[in-house]
Amino acid sequence: MAEYQALIVEDDAALGSIFAEVFDSCGLQTTVVKDGRLALTWLEDAVPDLILLDLHLPHISGLEILDNIRANSRLKTAVVAVVTADAMRSREASKKADLVLTKPVSLNQLLQLAEWFNEGRD
Repeated sequence: MAEYQALIVEDDAALGSIFAEVFDSCGLQTTVVKDGRLALTWLEDAVPDLILLDLHLPHISGLEILDNIRANSRLKTAVVAVVTADAMRSREASKKADLVLTKPVSLNQLLQLAEWFNEGRD
């Protein structure tokens, strides 16, 4: 299995660690970023294969990051999964994201996402 890069953008440190642990266990190389501004800075130099994106972030919202990702031709192949507890924003994000997961996200949902992602590329 090839090693793919996953970017996790989550301001809750505990959730970010859990998400990273699950993705790492599925063979994804993970990076966790805790605010929107840092995520955009990170994306200037890197092209992750999978992005797990919270919508409520410090400095820059997840929706703004999602718009930036979709407008950037360099990032067009990135799969974006949004995680949020905000039902209204999840509907808006679903028009642009590949997948929307509603918090609380279960371990099973994360495993299925990682497996689906890996199966589609191997």
